[in-house]
Amino acid sequence: MQHCLPRYLSIIGFFLAYSSWLPAAAQGNGPGVRGARAAGLSNASVALAGEVWSMGNNVAGISEIKQPSVGFYGENRYFSSALNVGALTLALPLGRQPNASTPTDGMAAPQVVTPVARTWARHGVVAFEAQRFGGALYNETRVGAGYGYRFGQISLGARVDMLQVSIEGLGSRRVVLGTLGGQIEILPNRLTFGASLYNLGQTKLSSYQDERVPTILKAGLAYRPGAQVLLVVETEKDVERDANFKAGLEYRPVPVLAVRLGLASLTEQASAGIGVAAGAFQIDYAAAFQQALGFSQHLSISKSWGGK
Repeated sequence: MQHCLPRYLSIIGFFLAYSSWLPAAAQGNGPGVRGARAAGLSNASVALAGEVWSMGNNVAGISEIKQPSVGFYGENRYFSSALNVGALTLALPLGRQPNASTPTDGMAAPQVVTPVARTWARHGVVAFEAQRFGGALYNETRVGAGYGYRFGQISLGARVDMLQVSIEGLGSRRVVLGTLGGQIEILPNRLTFGASLYNLGQTKLSSYQDERVPTILKAGLAYRPGAQVLLVVETEKDVERDANFKAGLEYRPVPVLAVRLGLASLTEQASAGIGVAAGAFQIDYAAAFQQALGFSQHLSISKSWGGK
């Protein structure tokens, strides 16, 4: 035990130091980032919908997925393998409408004016996710299932996660937590409001000092003044920490290409990214910079199938 103690202290000390520098950026049992599109917008993503990464950003947004979709997301923070993130997500519409208009894939801009009524999956959308954060010494593994349903201009969603936190030599702890999300299209194809509540039950992780999984509320707007521009703003509030204000801009010079910029106040982080639509594939890359800790890189690839 005496030989192991310095190693345990170094593990705990590293993550305490990291969290003290960037309280809102660390995984820290929180929802984290899903998809390089969101990362390029400084994760101002609670009002985004229609892409497979909505499963993690706001589960209500999966209700706008019209085709079966799968995605892989990888993240490296500050060139440290101990802070790597990997996620695999699958979304399956139930009872898709046969005459639906062009699907929203999270990349392609929706039509500003269309005479055809938009339709959604008749029985909603289910999604599944597996995610891992960390390295050999400390890691978090998450397996989740979610459901989203849209009726009229309102989307609602819920997900359940099994979260496992492991420290080498000290064992693992598993907990179950729930998340709720909602979105409302205030102006069709123009303005959307989104909100989500992560860990609504304030799940306890450890009896020591009453340690709990963070409970996080997010709310924000997505505004599209034209087919080429998307503006997003969001407030994220951990019940035990200060609020983080985030804003992002996405510009689409041509339908298959998007460039993105983002800023976050609490983490003092700036981000930029690019996205390319290649047939049924969506490829996104983003980089973020924090003055104290350096660069993070994000890459996501998703594919949909079953459409024309």
